[in-house]
Amino acid sequence: MFIVSLRYVVPVEQVEPHMEGHMAWLDENYEKGMFVASGRKVPRTGGIILARGDRSELEACVAQDPFVINGVAEAEITECAVSRTAPGLDRLME
Repeated sequence: MFIVSLRYVVPVEQVEPHMEGHMAWLDENYEKGMFVASGRKVPRTGGIILARGDRSELEACVAQDPFVINGVAEAEITECAVSRTAPGLDRLME
């Protein structure tokens, strides 16, 4: 399991023009099964994505995020070995 932490490096007003492309990128990677959850940080300084799969594939994927391509956000990828979940979230340990 991986935690992708996106951090905006510009004011949110400069992020907004890239939101549609970012959302399409998210949809594509949910369909591929790479992403399992995502959402905005509170306060709105970026976002978090829970992902699974191969690290090198994830790194290549994140490099294609319109936020990253357009320099409005930086991404940090943290790997974690999920060993316990709440009932119904067993899939996170795959």
